[in-house]
Amino acid sequence: MKIAIIGADGQLGSDLVRVFSEDHAVHPLTISDVRVEEADRVLRVLTAIGPDAVLNTAAYHRVPDCETHQDTAWQVNGRGALNVAQAAEALGVVNVYFSTDYVFDGSKQTPYVETDCPNPQSVYAATKLLGEYFTRNYSARHFVVRISGIYGRTPSLVKGDNFITAILRQVASGREEIRVVDDEILSPTPTLEIARNTLSLLDQADFGVYHMTCGGACSWFDFTEVIFETLQIETPLVRCSVSDFPAAVKRPAYSVLENAGLKRLGIDRMPHWEDALVRFIREQYPEPGRYGLS
Repeated sequence: MKIAIIGADGQLGSDLVRVFSEDHAVHPLTISDVRVEEADRVLRVLTAIGPDAVLNTAAYHRVPDCETHQDTAWQVNGRGALNVAQAAEALGVVNVYFSTDYVFDGSKQTPYVETDCPNPQSVYAATKLLGEYFTRNYSARHFVVRISGIYGRTPSLVKGDNFITAILRQVASGREEIRVVDDEILSPTPTLEIARNTLSLLDQADFGVYHMTCGGACSWFDFTEVIFETLQIETPLVRCSVSDFPAAVKRPAYSVLENAGLKRLGIDRMPHWEDALVRFIREQYPEPGRYGLS
């Protein structure tokens, strides 16, 4: 297949390029090649490529900034998804849109399945949900893939750090203790595993909405505890609450996703979050005790 990947140099996009390039002809597209907000250019670029599928990872995802730059969030997450969907439909190709666990409000307290009703609590979440609706209604051959707490080898183009590197920077700065919340529950997932399972999903013709996260659930404190144990970090790790870090943006306290759709198709190959994290750390930081960042 010929695959166009929008946002190919981002955290998720780079691993999609890595995985799909093994068996397919990949056309990586960065923001210098195409901006999803520009409908004419999106159609022109995709027409020139003539892909069998387009994977849209473009997102404005700094959650606090979405509140103060609402038009940008709408243009990228909403209108951008519409432009890609319309182009994909015009070309008759498969359209994959990556969304977020934040479309849910966190009140359920048991894992969310694809058929649960979204209730976004922020501009970021609302514009990503709008992108889902545009994808589903304007491109017949679509996959909406909801992901959660992602981390990967490539830094986020917008945020710079992922959670792991952010924590390690705090440790390297010499802080006396590291405080991490234990009342925000999710299923953190490496981008490489998402890329691998997306490849399996594209072999299906059962279009729709899918959750794609690691198995199990943890708090950010639990997640950090595994990082410290694996890297033999001795800095004290202290539990705290979300309320200790006042924020202008409401985030779901519980956003664990159940991969019900993948399980139904028999292609849920996502590992448990702890196994995935330990494997990632050992690959990226092979010498415990020497966790310095380049």
